[in-house]
Amino acid sequence: MPNVRVLRDIKARHGVNANEILRRAYLYVARNQTLPAQVRFQAQLQLNTFGRYTRPTTVKNRCIETGKGRGIINEFGLCRYQFRLKALANELPGVHKASW
Repeated sequence: MPNVRVLRDIKARHGVNANEILRRAYLYVARNQTLPAQVRFQAQLQLNTFGRYTRPTTVKNRCIETGKGRGIINEFGLCRYQFRLKALANELPGVHKASW
């Protein structure tokens, strides 16, 4: 069962993907200095109507097992500790303990 934080992150990722093109268009209009101020202001108001989970800054890499937000190994989506446990149990393909 995924952690609540992981579920929230998944929801944020879906929201960002669904609204990315429209948000970028409004951002472009709002930041374009050559357009009239009224048009830029309307674009800014439209940006403010988007929900919380449509902003790219709400997406955070989290461990898919524990929900921790720090020490994430991106290739596997696991925190360092879970990565170590799964690697030692041979649950990760191509990963084994190094010895030299």
